[in-house]
Amino acid sequence: MKLKSVFEQSQEIPIPYTCLGANISPPLQFEDIPPNTKSFVLLIEDIDAKPIPWRHWHVFNIPVTTTTVQAGEVPEGGVEGLCNNHTFGYEGPCPKYFQGIHRYRFRLYAISMLLALPPASEPDDILKHIESHILDTAELIGTCTSND
Repeated sequence: MKLKSVFEQSQEIPIPYTCLGANISPPLQFEDIPPNTKSFVLLIEDIDAKPIPWRHWHVFNIPVTTTTVQAGEVPEGGVEGLCNNHTFGYEGPCPKYFQGIHRYRFRLYAISMLLALPPASEPDDILKHIESHILDTAELIGTCTSND
């Protein structure tokens, strides 16, 4: 399975998709979807945040028919779960809150089920429920650099 966007692996995430720009989610493409996939889970996290990764967005129950997500949009039919600070919605990289380079992991899970969980679910709850139902994963790492 592949996950693609407007930036390549380990490249800087363009400004519109950070808090320095419009702070909207980047466009995404899902490719080479495994058979028997029933839905997708998307999780975006700052893997360099301390003490634990900072969850910037997660969406579950994305329909298997979804192959593209437009910039600034929730995947049609998907359910946004809670992120850090117990908020819903995309929270782009924000270099004004850190120094140096941070890596942002966009991870897509193809799973063999739909989740019967409320929107106010935390990413760890989602990950626990899908653990034995993951058919494949795809990752795309983007970076964001502080100018301080």
